[in-house]
Amino acid sequence: MISSLVLVVEDDQEIASLIEKYLARAGYRTVKASTGLTALTHVQRLQPDLILLDIGLPDIDGFDLLARVRANSSVPVIFLSAMDDSTDKLLGLKLGADDYVTKPFNPQEVVARVGAVLKRTRGVGAHEVVRHDGVEVQLESHIAIASTDKGRVELPLTATEFRLLVCFVRSPFKTFERASLLDACMPESDALDRTVDTHIANLRRKLASCGLDGFIVAVRGIGYRFARSTVV
Repeated sequence: MISSLVLVVEDDQEIASLIEKYLARAGYRTVKASTGLTALTHVQRLQPDLILLDIGLPDIDGFDLLARVRANSSVPVIFLSAMDDSTDKLLGLKLGADDYVTKPFNPQEVVARVGAVLKRTRGVGAHEVVRHDGVEVQLESHIAIASTDKGRVELPLTATEFRLLVCFVRSPFKTFERASLLDACMPESDALDRTVDTHIANLRRKLASCGLDGFIVAVRGIGYRFARSTVV
């Protein structure tokens, strides 16, 4: 079985080599990029299974690079940054990152985060397909379909958004607390509960863009419920 390919986007060669060393020990294949333009080329040609992305790149800001990647790919992305600021974390998550690791870090933790994100992305079951009210989730192939009177459209979801949708579609009308959604979708992350709001907003927007408006109702003081509703 071919091991997962991790793209390490880091301009500090010492840090990049250290991460690559620990990932190799854990059985992952790796490829490095010290610039954003090189990273974009690798994403297009090699289609990595996960990207470790430094924010402070010499040519393209990491946030801008993530936005470019997300325009064509839902590959899982973990940010690596020296900025331990909740605003930066929220921006990264809003743009579609799946996790955020602050420098300095333990390389073993980075490897653990990589494994956790890949497991959540791929390990959602066998050939199960879950459907509810125009939404179809194909668990093994990691595909989400929106069905309307205009046809079927694949939703361009990030790994975290997909996991949120799986939780919702499996238990429609159930009210989930923010903490439980965070634990289900990002159990290894130290993100705040409110980061769930960012992922929910992105998921809502993508559903609406495919013609499925009004999904994911906010339940005041608790969290969210997956249902169409006009009740405030």
